[in-house]
Amino acid sequence: MATTIKCDLAVVGGGLAGGLITLALRKKRPDLDIRLIEGSLSIGGNHLWSFFASDIADGDRWIVAPLVCYGWTSYDIKFPAHGRAIKASYYSIESERLDALVRSLMPDGALMLGRKVLGASAKAVVFADGDRVEAKGVIDARGSGDLSKLDLGWQKFVGREYALTEPHDLDRPIVMDATVEQIDGYRFVYSLPFSATRLFIEDTYYSDTPDLHRPQSGGSNADPIADRIDDYARAHGWQTAEILREESGALPVALGGDFEEYWQSGGNKVAKAGMRAGLFHPTTGYSLPDAVRTASLIARAPDLSGAGLHELMHGFARTTWRKRGFYRMLDKMLYRAGEPDERYRILERFYRLNPALIGRFYAGQTTMFDQARILTGKPPVTIANAIKALRSKPA
Repeated sequence: MATTIKCDLAVVGGGLAGGLITLALRKKRPDLDIRLIEGSLSIGGNHLWSFFASDIADGDRWIVAPLVCYGWTSYDIKFPAHGRAIKASYYSIESERLDALVRSLMPDGALMLGRKVLGASAKAVVFADGDRVEAKGVIDARGSGDLSKLDLGWQKFVGREYALTEPHDLDRPIVMDATVEQIDGYRFVYSLPFSATRLFIEDTYYSDTPDLHRPQSGGSNADPIADRIDDYARAHGWQTAEILREESGALPVALGGDFEEYWQSGGNKVAKAGMRAGLFHPTTGYSLPDAVRTASLIARAPDLSGAGLHELMHGFARTTWRKRGFYRMLDKMLYRAGEPDERYRILERFYRLNPALIGRFYAGQTTMFDQARILTGKPPVTIANAIKALRSKPA
């Protein structure tokens, strides 16, 4: 027989956004009866999230501080004609930590895992087995809406964490190594030293498509991206003993699109968070800083009703989208003003700028002065091509 569960708030989707909202509310509003609903059997999936200290406002650090697994005080970037060490605190979170913390703070029955959701409205969640949750308010954080409503490029990646036979020689992350062969757009390799003999290496592509072209079950065993990661490790003298974990994905890079149509595609009159709300950095595709801001905003909200949450989140997401038009303009130039294998020149020039400006860019807090500084000087693409890119329509 179908069961109806009543509660104050239902958060649908146990990824980064849903997990952080739940943690923030458990901390600030322990009186609330919250249900966190997730289709898989864990919170956060199989992910590694990294961020700069400047991505998070001082008043919001309490949300992420318990989740940090690794931290460094500087990082390196490498390009064919430029390399530097940048002094800036950088942190990484493993999804296992998010899963463990959520489980430790949620009372019995409040964490609903392995539940397939058919639909969510402002005040109800319906499951495939006929059960339902009726809440005073619902937040839908189940991943993206209809991405066809947006004009997109992609940042796609495959990352591997290795156990090494001998200690490596890194004392800080290499956030961007673009000295590698340029393939499928702008390519760089990202390396994080977790311990003397544990190293995470990610092969990343700013590409026109989200396809990774990895081998399918029962198909070809050829895996060129994995081979490139292994080759990169060998070229640096890192002797790998075992692959401890692997993750892959494709993050949207926003060049334009209709925010309202995208918002509606994720459900009518229901509050949304994370990718479903369009809350991701237009250039990097990263969603952690916006997920922290969302969790902080909801934890402070006086009205957690379905209507109140929808008004709050729609307004926040719409304002954030409007403020980020500069990033979408830059993304158009990155993707459409030059040849794909020349995209690295734009990033090479960017990384010659002031470290504080770079930090504000990643945080989505670029100032008017920053914008002028980014656009002045000798551009790495022709003016004609830049104008053509800005006038271009989605393919």
